[in-house]
Amino acid sequence: MSAEKRYEFTVKVETSFVPDQSDVEQNRYVFSYSVRITNTGNVAAQLISRHWIIKDASGKTQEVRGLGVVGAQPLLQPGEHFEYSSGTMVATPVGTMQGSYQITAEDGTQFECPIAPFTLNMPRVLH
Repeated sequence: MSAEKRYEFTVKVETSFVPDQSDVEQNRYVFSYSVRITNTGNVAAQLISRHWIIKDASGKTQEVRGLGVVGAQPLLQPGEHFEYSSGTMVATPVGTMQGSYQITAEDGTQFECPIAPFTLNMPRVLH
């Protein structure tokens, strides 16, 4: 009896404010984010593309679509992970990001891995 195939990736994200690239007077708030993608399924699969939805506190929305992540389309065996860092800019000190990765398993099955919403938040400055 063969095990049922599971197509599943999980995503963990950590963010940080980048003050030296930001300009508060010009409403330019830059954030970096580090992502760890893990194949938690039982079938090898490759991340093909990404879709991000980035919103600032005023409701302005940006959508970003593209192949791979940071120029890579990692093929992950079950239990393997891939980590990368990237960044984004919004016009307010607080924003959110969410999205999905489009993935193709080694058997040709295509599936999406949702990326839960996470907050972009400039830390408070104490005087």
